[in-house]
Amino acid sequence: MTDTVRFAEDLGLQLRQRREAMGLSKKDLAERAGKVREVIYRLESGEESTISSLMAVLRALGLTMRLERAGLPTMEEIAERFNRDEDADEDTGGGHAA
Repeated sequence: MTDTVRFAEDLGLQLRQRREAMGLSKKDLAERAGKVREVIYRLESGEESTISSLMAVLRALGLTMRLERAGLPTMEEIAERFNRDEDADEDTGGGHAA
């Protein structure tokens, strides 16, 4: 797994995919990380959490984080992000009225 993460939601998606690939429930991961289940929900949804919680969850998933100089997001990354937001709106009924 070497995907570029530019948004909190991207990180959450990567964490969820890794957890599911390992066959872990949110409860299982929380126990492995020594955190409460709410931490897993927050991180996977891209919400605020502490750095120490993120690091504990990464360790529990067998992951590390590498920082590198970032350029601006590509047009493809921006388009993908906006498409994902629109898909989420449609799934929750929060779409725009025609």
